[in-house]
Amino acid sequence: MLGFVGLNKPSGLTSHDCISRLRKLFKFKKIGHGGTLDPSATGVLPIAIGKATRLIPFLPKNKAYKATIIFGLKTRTDDLEGEIIRVKSGIGLTLEDVKSLLNNFIGNIEQIPPLYSAIQKNGKRLYFSAREGEKVDIPSRTVRIDTIKILDWHPGEFPELTINIQCGSGTYIRSLARDLGEKLGIGGTLAKLVRTKSCGIILPDTSTLERISKQFKYNEFTLIKPEYLLKELPSLKLSSKESMCWCQGQKILINIPKLELFSKFIRVKNEEEFLGIGCYVSDGKDDFLKPKVVIKEIL
Repeated sequence: MLGFVGLNKPSGLTSHDCISRLRKLFKFKKIGHGGTLDPSATGVLPIAIGKATRLIPFLPKNKAYKATIIFGLKTRTDDLEGEIIRVKSGIGLTLEDVKSLLNNFIGNIEQIPPLYSAIQKNGKRLYFSAREGEKVDIPSRTVRIDTIKILDWHPGEFPELTINIQCGSGTYIRSLARDLGEKLGIGGTLAKLVRTKSCGIILPDTSTLERISKQFKYNEFTLIKPEYLLKELPSLKLSSKESMCWCQGQKILINIPKLELFSKFIRVKNEEEFLGIGCYVSDGKDDFLKPKVVIKEIL
Protein backbone atom coordinates (compact mmCIF):
# COMPACT_ATOMS: atom_id res chain seq x y z
CA MET A 1 0.00 0.00 0.00
CA LEU A 2 1.26 3.45 -0.91
CA GLY A 3 -0.62 6.73 -0.71
CA PHE A 4 -2.66 8.96 1.58
CA VAL A 5 -6.03 8.90 3.33
CA GLY A 6 -7.98 12.06 4.09
CA LEU A 7 -9.64 11.13 7.38
CA ASN A 8 -12.42 13.16 8.96
CA LYS A 9 -11.37 12.59 12.56
CA PRO A 10 -14.25 12.21 15.01
CA SER A 11 -14.38 13.86 18.41
CA GLY A 12 -13.22 11.72 21.31
CA LEU A 13 -10.42 9.88 19.52
CA THR A 14 -6.76 10.81 19.59
CA SER A 15 -4.82 10.93 16.33
CA HIS A 16 -2.99 7.80 17.51
CA ASP A 17 -6.34 6.05 18.09
CA CYS A 18 -7.21 6.69 14.45
CA ILE A 19 -3.88 5.28 13.28
CA SER A 20 -4.43 2.15 15.39
CA ARG A 21 -7.87 1.56 13.89
CA LEU A 22 -6.56 1.88 10.34
CA ARG A 23 -3.68 -0.48 11.08
CA LYS A 24 -6.17 -3.10 12.22
CA LEU A 25 -8.44 -2.48 9.25
CA PHE A 26 -5.71 -2.58 6.60
CA LYS A 27 -3.60 -5.17 8.47
CA PHE A 28 -0.67 -2.92 7.70
CA LYS A 29 1.75 -1.41 10.23
CA LYS A 30 3.51 1.38 8.34
CA ILE A 31 0.96 4.18 8.82
CA GLY A 32 1.51 7.71 10.12
CA HIS A 33 -0.30 11.04 10.24
CA GLY A 34 0.56 14.56 9.16
CA GLY A 35 -0.23 16.75 12.16
CA THR A 36 -1.87 15.88 15.48
CA LEU A 37 -5.41 16.94 16.34
CA ASP A 38 -6.60 17.20 19.94
CA PRO A 39 -9.07 14.45 20.95
CA SER A 40 -11.99 16.90 21.11
CA ALA A 41 -11.19 18.41 17.70
CA THR A 42 -12.60 17.05 14.46
CA GLY A 43 -11.80 17.40 10.79
CA VAL A 44 -8.94 16.76 8.41
CA LEU A 45 -6.33 14.28 9.63
CA PRO A 46 -3.96 13.37 6.78
CA ILE A 47 -2.87 9.73 6.98
CA ALA A 48 0.15 8.36 5.11
CA ILE A 49 0.30 4.69 4.16
CA GLY A 50 3.49 2.72 3.48
CA LYS A 51 6.41 4.62 1.97
CA ALA A 52 4.17 7.69 1.74
CA THR A 53 5.07 8.29 5.40
CA ARG A 54 8.45 9.50 4.12
CA LEU A 55 6.71 12.15 2.02
CA ILE A 56 4.95 13.91 4.93
CA PRO A 57 7.69 16.59 5.35
CA PHE A 58 7.20 17.66 1.72
CA LEU A 59 3.41 18.15 1.85
CA PRO A 60 1.90 21.67 1.88
CA LYS A 61 2.30 23.36 5.29
CA ASN A 62 -0.75 25.63 5.28
CA LYS A 63 -3.71 24.66 7.46
CA ALA A 64 -7.22 26.01 7.98
CA TYR A 65 -9.64 25.77 10.90
CA LYS A 66 -13.16 26.69 11.91
CA ALA A 67 -13.10 27.59 15.60
CA THR A 68 -15.61 28.72 18.22
CA ILE A 69 -14.23 30.72 21.16
CA ILE A 70 -16.10 31.39 24.43
CA PHE A 71 -15.16 34.54 26.30
CA GLY A 72 -15.43 34.96 30.06
CA LEU A 73 -13.91 31.56 30.83
CA LYS A 74 -10.31 30.54 31.41
CA THR A 75 -9.35 26.86 31.76
CA ARG A 76 -6.15 24.95 32.50
CA THR A 77 -6.14 23.38 29.04
CA ASP A 78 -7.34 26.45 27.08
CA ASP A 79 -10.38 24.45 25.93
CA LEU A 80 -13.56 23.14 27.55
CA GLU A 81 -11.89 19.82 28.42
CA GLY A 82 -9.97 21.39 31.29
CA GLU A 83 -10.78 22.72 34.76
CA ILE A 84 -12.26 26.23 34.80
CA ILE A 85 -9.90 28.47 36.76
CA ARG A 86 -11.48 31.89 36.12
CA VAL A 87 -14.94 33.20 35.30
CA LYS A 88 -15.80 36.78 34.37
CA SER A 89 -18.99 38.15 32.84
CA GLY A 90 -18.87 39.08 29.17
CA ILE A 91 -21.93 41.31 29.37
CA GLY A 92 -21.14 44.46 27.40
CA LEU A 93 -18.49 42.88 25.19
CA THR A 94 -19.23 43.75 21.57
CA LEU A 95 -18.12 42.35 18.24
CA GLU A 96 -16.40 45.67 17.55
CA ASP A 97 -14.28 45.14 20.68
CA VAL A 98 -13.15 41.81 19.26
CA LYS A 99 -12.59 43.12 15.73
CA SER A 100 -10.33 45.87 17.03
CA LEU A 101 -7.88 43.26 18.34
CA LEU A 102 -7.85 40.64 15.59
CA ASN A 103 -5.17 42.38 13.53
CA ASN A 104 -2.77 41.77 16.46
CA PHE A 105 -2.92 38.08 15.58
CA ILE A 106 -2.30 38.34 11.83
CA GLY A 107 1.14 37.67 10.35
CA ASN A 108 4.16 36.22 12.15
CA ILE A 109 3.36 36.31 15.86
CA GLU A 110 4.87 35.00 19.07
CA GLN A 111 2.74 32.29 20.64
CA ILE A 112 3.12 30.22 23.81
CA PRO A 113 1.74 26.69 23.27
CA PRO A 114 -0.83 25.36 25.76
CA LEU A 115 0.55 23.63 28.83
CA TYR A 116 -1.46 20.54 27.92
CA SER A 117 0.03 19.85 24.49
CA ALA A 118 2.11 17.21 22.73
CA ILE A 119 5.17 19.43 22.43
CA GLN A 120 8.29 17.90 23.93
CA LYS A 121 10.60 19.64 26.36
CA ASN A 122 13.63 17.88 27.83
CA GLY A 123 12.46 14.70 26.11
CA LYS A 124 9.05 14.75 27.76
CA ARG A 125 5.68 15.79 26.34
CA LEU A 126 4.16 18.81 28.06
CA TYR A 127 0.87 17.10 28.90
CA PHE A 128 2.73 14.44 30.89
CA SER A 129 4.57 17.14 32.86
CA ALA A 130 1.31 19.01 33.46
CA ARG A 131 -0.53 15.92 34.70
CA GLU A 132 2.31 15.19 37.11
CA GLY A 133 2.10 18.71 38.53
CA GLU A 134 5.50 19.81 37.30
CA LYS A 135 6.14 23.50 36.72
CA VAL A 136 7.27 23.92 33.14
CA ASP A 137 8.63 27.06 31.53
CA ILE A 138 7.16 26.95 28.03
CA PRO A 139 9.13 29.05 25.54
CA SER A 140 7.24 31.10 22.99
CA ARG A 141 7.69 30.38 19.31
CA THR A 142 6.99 32.21 16.09
CA VAL A 143 3.94 31.03 14.15
CA ARG A 144 2.12 32.47 11.15
CA ILE A 145 -1.58 33.33 10.86
CA ASP A 146 -2.59 34.47 7.38
CA THR A 147 -6.26 35.35 7.79
CA ILE A 148 -9.00 35.40 10.43
CA LYS A 149 -12.55 35.69 9.10
CA ILE A 150 -15.51 36.22 11.43
CA LEU A 151 -18.40 33.83 10.76
CA ASP A 152 -20.73 34.31 13.73
CA TRP A 153 -21.11 36.23 17.00
CA HIS A 154 -23.38 35.63 20.00
CA PRO A 155 -23.21 38.25 22.79
CA GLY A 156 -24.24 37.56 26.37
CA GLU A 157 -22.85 36.42 29.71
CA PHE A 158 -20.34 34.21 27.87
CA PRO A 159 -20.07 35.59 24.33
CA GLU A 160 -19.22 33.18 21.52
CA LEU A 161 -17.18 33.99 18.43
CA THR A 162 -16.89 31.65 15.44
CA ILE A 163 -14.07 32.26 12.98
CA ASN A 164 -12.25 30.76 10.03
CA ILE A 165 -8.45 30.74 10.38
CA GLN A 166 -5.81 30.12 7.75
CA CYS A 167 -2.37 29.61 9.23
CA GLY A 168 0.99 27.91 9.03
CA SER A 169 2.12 24.70 10.65
CA GLY A 170 2.57 24.69 14.42
CA THR A 171 -0.13 27.26 15.20
CA TYR A 172 -2.24 26.45 18.28
CA ILE A 173 -5.83 27.67 18.01
CA ARG A 174 -6.25 27.07 21.76
CA SER A 175 -3.47 29.58 22.34
CA LEU A 176 -5.18 32.06 20.02
CA ALA A 177 -8.42 31.71 22.01
CA ARG A 178 -6.57 32.16 25.31
CA ASP A 179 -4.55 35.17 24.14
CA LEU A 180 -7.50 36.95 22.52
CA GLY A 181 -9.48 36.52 25.74
CA GLU A 182 -6.58 37.94 27.77
CA LYS A 183 -6.35 41.01 25.55
CA LEU A 184 -10.08 41.57 26.05
CA GLY A 185 -9.53 41.33 29.81
CA ILE A 186 -12.07 38.58 30.49
CA GLY A 187 -10.33 35.41 29.36
CA GLY A 188 -11.19 33.05 26.54
CA THR A 189 -11.17 29.35 25.80
CA LEU A 190 -11.66 27.19 22.73
CA ALA A 191 -15.12 25.63 22.65
CA LYS A 192 -15.05 23.83 19.30
CA LEU A 193 -12.46 23.17 16.60
CA VAL A 194 -12.76 21.71 13.11
CA ARG A 195 -9.70 21.47 10.89
CA THR A 196 -10.88 22.20 7.37
CA LYS A 197 -7.57 21.89 5.51
CA SER A 198 -4.23 20.19 6.12
CA CYS A 199 -1.39 18.90 3.92
CA GLY A 200 -3.35 19.80 0.79
CA ILE A 201 -6.47 17.86 1.84
CA ILE A 202 -9.74 19.75 2.36
CA LEU A 203 -12.65 18.66 4.55
CA PRO A 204 -15.11 17.84 1.70
CA ASP A 205 -12.56 15.33 0.35
CA THR A 206 -12.25 13.39 3.62
CA SER A 207 -13.96 10.19 4.73
CA THR A 208 -15.05 8.90 8.12
CA LEU A 209 -13.63 5.75 9.70
CA GLU A 210 -16.97 4.03 9.15
CA ARG A 211 -17.05 4.90 5.44
CA ILE A 212 -13.44 3.82 4.91
CA SER A 213 -14.18 0.51 6.66
CA LYS A 214 -17.20 -0.12 4.45
CA GLN A 215 -15.33 0.79 1.24
CA PHE A 216 -12.42 -1.43 2.21
CA LYS A 217 -14.75 -4.35 2.94
CA TYR A 218 -16.28 -4.14 -0.56
CA ASN A 219 -12.95 -3.43 -2.34
CA GLU A 220 -14.06 0.10 -3.20
CA PHE A 221 -11.41 1.93 -1.17
CA THR A 222 -8.71 3.90 -3.00
CA LEU A 223 -5.76 5.87 -1.64
CA ILE A 224 -4.93 9.44 -2.61
CA LYS A 225 -1.94 9.33 -4.95
CA PRO A 226 1.17 11.11 -3.59
CA GLU A 227 1.53 13.28 -6.68
CA TYR A 228 -1.88 14.84 -6.05
CA LEU A 229 -0.78 16.26 -2.70
CA LEU A 230 2.71 17.17 -3.94
CA LYS A 231 1.48 19.11 -6.98
CA GLU A 232 2.80 22.41 -5.60
CA LEU A 233 6.35 21.12 -6.10
CA PRO A 234 8.01 21.50 -9.52
CA SER A 235 8.36 18.24 -11.42
CA LEU A 236 10.97 16.63 -13.62
CA LYS A 237 10.55 13.65 -15.92
CA LEU A 238 13.48 11.25 -16.31
CA SER A 239 14.26 8.85 -19.11
CA SER A 240 14.19 5.10 -18.48
CA LYS A 241 17.97 4.97 -18.06
CA GLU A 242 18.04 8.03 -15.79
CA SER A 243 15.15 6.63 -13.73
CA MET A 244 16.99 3.40 -13.06
CA CYS A 245 20.18 5.19 -11.94
CA TRP A 246 18.28 7.73 -9.81
CA CYS A 247 16.18 5.06 -8.07
CA GLN A 248 19.38 3.20 -7.21
CA GLY A 249 20.63 6.24 -5.29
CA GLN A 250 22.74 7.88 -7.98
CA LYS A 251 22.62 11.60 -8.74
CA ILE A 252 21.78 12.48 -12.34
CA LEU A 253 23.57 15.09 -14.42
CA ILE A 254 21.01 17.61 -15.67
CA ASN A 255 20.74 21.06 -17.19
CA ILE A 256 18.95 23.59 -14.98
CA PRO A 257 17.39 26.48 -16.89
CA LYS A 258 16.88 28.72 -13.84
CA LEU A 259 19.30 29.40 -11.02
CA GLU A 260 16.46 29.77 -8.49
CA LEU A 261 15.67 26.06 -8.79
CA PHE A 262 18.83 25.16 -6.90
CA SER A 263 18.18 23.21 -3.67
CA LYS A 264 14.42 23.10 -4.20
CA PHE A 265 12.65 19.80 -3.78
CA ILE A 266 11.38 18.28 -6.99
CA ARG A 267 8.76 15.68 -7.87
CA VAL A 268 10.58 13.06 -9.88
CA LYS A 269 8.80 10.77 -12.34
CA ASN A 270 9.39 8.76 -15.48
CA GLU A 271 7.08 8.17 -18.41
CA GLU A 272 4.72 6.05 -16.32
CA GLU A 273 4.82 6.86 -12.62
CA PHE A 274 5.93 8.92 -9.64
CA LEU A 275 9.39 7.93 -8.41
CA GLY A 276 10.01 10.14 -5.38
CA ILE A 277 11.49 13.44 -4.26
CA GLY A 278 14.81 14.83 -5.43
CA CYS A 279 16.73 18.06 -4.99
CA TYR A 280 19.10 20.03 -7.15
CA VAL A 281 22.77 20.15 -6.17
CA SER A 282 25.83 21.59 -7.85
CA ASP A 283 29.54 20.93 -7.58
CA GLY A 284 30.30 24.40 -8.96
CA LYS A 285 30.69 23.11 -12.47
CA ASP A 286 27.83 20.74 -13.18
CA ASP A 287 24.25 20.48 -11.90
CA PHE A 288 22.72 17.28 -10.60
CA LEU A 289 19.41 15.85 -9.40
CA LYS A 290 20.09 14.01 -6.16
CA PRO A 291 17.68 11.44 -4.62
CA LYS A 292 16.03 12.61 -1.40
CA VAL A 293 13.19 10.09 -1.01
CA VAL A 294 12.96 7.18 -3.44
CA ILE A 295 9.48 5.65 -3.53
CA LYS A 296 9.77 3.38 -6.54
CA GLU A 297 12.46 0.73 -6.74
CA ILE A 298 13.72 -0.04 -10.23
CA LEU A 299 16.12 -2.96 -10.55
